[in-house]
Amino acid sequence: MRLRLRQSRSRTGPGQHRVVQPRRPLRHTSLRAPEPIGLLLGDHDGLNRLAGLFSFAAYSRHTIVHIPLRDGVPPAEGVGEPVDLVLVHHTLGLRPGKWPELRRALAGGTPLTVRTDEARTARDAASWRERSQRADCRDELRHATHARTFFLFGSRDVFAEAATRFARAAGRGPRQKGVAKGHSALMAGLPALVQQPGGGHPVEVLICFKPYPPYAHFRKPGR
Repeated sequence: MRLRLRQSRSRTGPGQHRVVQPRRPLRHTSLRAPEPIGLLLGDHDGLNRLAGLFSFAAYSRHTIVHIPLRDGVPPAEGVGEPVDLVLVHHTLGLRPGKWPELRRALAGGTPLTVRTDEARTARDAASWRERSQRADCRDELRHATHARTFFLFGSRDVFAEAATRFARAAGRGPRQKGVAKGHSALMAGLPALVQQPGGGHPVEVLICFKPYPPYAHFRKPGR
């Protein structure tokens, strides 16, 4: 997939960070912070580009991927706070509390076009799924919500697994029952979110397909 992005350099203290954002907003995609269940609603374009952005993040260890989602068309369903999404390798050491300062320092940026490698992403996702069956696997997605932003901290392989889930949701979502009438369809969930100690309801982020109105424009594949 070809992604059209915008890259910026932002400095906090002695450190400089590379921040990459979609050049065009994901207008019909939204995210509600998990409390404990979050909801990510997207149309085919949004879910497909999220697949590409997670794949890009998987192989960009020194890059912060910022996906603004709060300024799109407000969804008619879901509860909780609308948030942006930030993807960061766990080795980068970004603290959520530093993000507002980094975000304020972003200005302009330069165009960037990249291509993702779907075959490589699928191989690394399969590797993660195989390892995830073991009791000692700790390759998980750490997460935090701060400053109206949901942060995901992970490794190459777990980001690759998330990318494949978004790709399947984008491909199969338009075929689900009821979507032509504007209903959303639950397609998947984000993998391996770290759970809080003490039990309680597990933290989840549900991935749902939903076409955007007016629904008369929408046709299932093959029709």
